[in-house]
Amino acid sequence: MQKTDYLNISKASDIENPKERKWYRLFEMIPGMISCGTLIGVFLFSWLFPAQISIFVICYCFYYFFRIFYFSLHQIIGYYRVKRHMKIDWLEKLKKFKNVSPSLGVAKDWKDIYHLVILPTYKEGEKIIQESIQSLMLADYPKERIIVVLSIEEKAGEEFYAMAKNIEKKYASVFLKFLLVQHPNNIAGEIAGKGSNVAYAGKIVKEKIIDALKIPYENLLISTFDIDTKIYPQYFSCLTWYYITEKNPLRASYQPIPVYNNNIWRASFFARVVSTSNTFWQMIQQERSEKLTTYSSHAIPGKVFFEVGYPFNVVCDDSRIFWRAYLYYNGDYRVVPMYYLVSMDAVESTNIWKTIINQYKQQKRWAWGAAEIPYIMFGFLQNNEISFWKKVSHMYTVVDGYWSWATASLLLFVLGWLPIFLGGKNFNVTVLSFNLPILTGRVMTISLIGMLVSAILSTLILPPIPKGVSRFKRISVFAQWIFLPFTLIIFGALPALDAQIRLMLGKYMGFWVTEKRR
Repeated sequence: MQKTDYLNISKASDIENPKERKWYRLFEMIPGMISCGTLIGVFLFSWLFPAQISIFVICYCFYYFFRIFYFSLHQIIGYYRVKRHMKIDWLEKLKKFKNVSPSLGVAKDWKDIYHLVILPTYKEGEKIIQESIQSLMLADYPKERIIVVLSIEEKAGEEFYAMAKNIEKKYASVFLKFLLVQHPNNIAGEIAGKGSNVAYAGKIVKEKIIDALKIPYENLLISTFDIDTKIYPQYFSCLTWYYITEKNPLRASYQPIPVYNNNIWRASFFARVVSTSNTFWQMIQQERSEKLTTYSSHAIPGKVFFEVGYPFNVVCDDSRIFWRAYLYYNGDYRVVPMYYLVSMDAVESTNIWKTIINQYKQQKRWAWGAAEIPYIMFGFLQNNEISFWKKVSHMYTVVDGYWSWATASLLLFVLGWLPIFLGGKNFNVTVLSFNLPILTGRVMTISLIGMLVSAILSTLILPPIPKGVSRFKRISVFAQWIFLPFTLIIFGALPALDAQIRLMLGKYMGFWVTEKRR
C-alpha cells in the first residue's frame, strides 16, 4: 500500500487487500472491546472475586485522586497563562520583532504573513454568519493580509445561496479577498460534513486566489473555523507571533483554546457544564503539548494544508488532519499550544428536551474520534520511519483518553458498592467489605477539590453579564457544578460508549450538524 493510499482511509471497507482490511476491522473493534470489557469485567469479578476487586477499587480511587490533582494543577496554570496572553499587545510585539534568519523559507517580515479563514456553513442563520465575519473585521491585523472564504453547501438550497451572495457583496471590500464557495452535493468518496466542505473550499481558493496572487504557501496560515467561531481582536497577531517564532513552523499546527461564551448566559446548566469542561480539558492538554492534537477551530500552515491534503471522508476532520500530517511527515509534526481564546456556541435549542438530545448527539459525534485509534494503529504499521517509542506513547495516550471517557465516571459511580452487592455473604462479613465504601467515599470526597477548582475558574472566564440577566446568575453558574458527576455520565460516558460500540459493530456514523440559534 502506498503512502497516499493509507492516509486516505476512512473505514475498513476502504482497503482492497483482504488481510489488511481484516486488521483494520480488528483495530476498529478495540476501543469498544476495551471499554465494554472493562465494565463487564468489573461486574463479573465483583461477583467472582470480591476481595481482589475491592483492592483494585481502592487502587483505582487513589489513582483517580492523583489524576485529578495533576489535572487541576495544569488547569490552574493553563488559566493564568491564558489570562496573561489575553492582555499582551501581540501586534506591538510583532512590530518590534526582527526575524533575521527565518526557518524553512518563512517570511522575514511579519507583514508578509497572510491569513486565510475558511468558514464552512450549512443553513446557519445570517446573523450567526455575520457575527463571525464581523469578529474578523475587528481584528487588529492588517485586513489586506486576510482572505475570507464562506463555503456553503449546494444542498442548502437557492434561498441560502442568495443570502450568502448578499453577505459576499457586503464584505467583499473589507478584506484582501472575500470568496463565496458552493460545495457540490454527492461528490464520490466524500462524507458530507465540515471536513469535505473545508477540503473543497481549500482547492477552490488555492486556484482562484492563492496561486493567482502568487502567495507563497510558506507565508500562509489557514484557520479552519466552525461557523459560530468568533475571534478576539488579537488572534491573527498572536497566531503570527507563534508562527514566525516557532523553531520549525512548517511542521506544526497551531491550537487556540475554545470557550463557549457566545451564548453562555442563555445556555442550559448542563450545556454550560459540558462546554466549560471541554474548555478546561483543552487548557490541560495545552500544558501537555506532547499529547496535544488539533481540535475544532485551529490553524495550519498553507504548505501543510495543500501538501498533505485536508481530510474529506471523515467525521472528525479536526483531529484527522493532525494524524495525516504526523504520518505524512514521518512523526516530524506537532501541535503548538496557543494560550489565546476563540469563542463558540454552547449547545442550545428551542426547549430543554431538544437541547438534551442535541447535547448528546454532539458529544457522540466528538466521541466518534475513537475512529482515530484504528487509523493511527494501521498507519503506524505502514510507516516504518516513526520510532517505536513514539508510536507506543501516542497509542497509549489516545487509547487511554477514549477508554477513560467511556468508563471513568461509571466506574467511580458504582465501584465502591459493587463488591458489596455482588460479593455474597462471605465477603460482606469481612473487614474489607465494611471499610470499602468508607475509604472510597473519603477519597472521592477529597477529589471534589477538582470540581471546586473548575467551579471557581468557570466564573472567572465568563464574559460580562448582558443587560436583562440577573447578577445572581453567576451564583447559579458556580452552583451548577454540583451536577458534574451526573453530567459526566449522561453527556460523557454514555455517548462515548454509544460511539465506540457503533464503531465496534461497523455501524459507521455520518456528520451531524449541531443546531445554532440566535
